[in-house]
Amino acid sequence: MQTWKRRAKELKRELFVLYLAYKDPRISWLLRLFTLCVVAYAFSPVDLIPDFVPVFGYLDDLLLVPLGIFLALKWMPKEVIDEYRAQAAELAKKEKPKNWFMGGLIIVLYVALFVWLFPFFAERFID
Repeated sequence: MQTWKRRAKELKRELFVLYLAYKDPRISWLLRLFTLCVVAYAFSPVDLIPDFVPVFGYLDDLLLVPLGIFLALKWMPKEVIDEYRAQAAELAKKEKPKNWFMGGLIIVLYVALFVWLFPFFAERFID
């Protein structure tokens, strides 16, 4: 259990490295966009798959976010990562930033999905 806690702290620290590094001009615009998406989703107060959905609810937290962090760090230049590690340690001690834009985007996606599927279910179950 201690190993899991340690890994979770390391992952959080690496997420803050990405949070600081995505604006750096030394990385390509494509990597910036990918890193921005990973960071925005990780800091979003709303999950794409809600946690109450059995098994799949935690899938994004256990697989997608760590995979995104891993890939972004792997593709980013080492000197950029090293530069932001010290700043990330300080930032991680403070409260996690919230990304309400990404949370709002996910809520809009849910509403659009509901509006799109409502006629289908209404036709089948309300008759």
